[in-house]
Amino acid sequence: MKRIKLTVAYDGTNYHGWQVQPNGITIESVLNQALTELTKEPITVIGASRTDSGVHAVGNVAVFDTHTKIPPEKISYALNQRLPEDIVVQHSCEVPPDFHPRHCASKKTYEYKILNRTFPLPLHRLDCYFTYRRLDLEKMRQAAGYLVGEHDFRSFCSVNSQAETTVRTIYSLTVSRDADLITIRVTGSGFLYNMVRIIAGTLLQAGMGERRPKDMQEILNARNRAAAGPTAPAHGLTMIGIEFDFGLL
Repeated sequence: MKRIKLTVAYDGTNYHGWQVQPNGITIESVLNQALTELTKEPITVIGASRTDSGVHAVGNVAVFDTHTKIPPEKISYALNQRLPEDIVVQHSCEVPPDFHPRHCASKKTYEYKILNRTFPLPLHRLDCYFTYRRLDLEKMRQAAGYLVGEHDFRSFCSVNSQAETTVRTIYSLTVSRDADLITIRVTGSGFLYNMVRIIAGTLLQAGMGERRPKDMQEILNARNRAAAGPTAPAHGLTMIGIEFDFGLL
């Protein structure tokens, strides 16, 4: 028995998130089916990040155990022949049998993209949130600065979360602009349910002048979901990658 790690990219538009659901197709269910057919074994993958419905990824991580004789580095090639075009395994390799992508200390990076112009662009309708309201990047950056470090992010967590603790560490949170495209990029020790999308929705309010940057401190102190901004739409969010303590896998 060996444990194989997959780096998976996907367009989440047509899926009900990562985790297997009883009433919808998910990334996990498609991978399970394709791997079961490929290895002729019942396979259940373990994902590092359970992205929500409509969220995308370029570097999510999953592992599975198998007796297959297919060389680990060749599994990606064989698997991609069985996957739909909106899910592509970027890399496969063998990892230690005790490696668990959700239990290992890691840094996760997400990006939230905003198309900020007079009219939307059809090519970005599935991977960017569109707003015609001009956003003040400096105010968004100032607001973002309050969130860097270790904090109780209860205000930035869905009320449906079942996390044991709402304390997380954000290592970096940047807001950049390239022409009409604004990117909120955040790297942290881990994220609560809807945390990145709530941060994005709150930073959008700061950019629109609906909140002062310094209000972020009050939002953190409140430890109340009602204090923060709206949850930004899922399609603007992309899971970029995961860096584990023992190196980038």
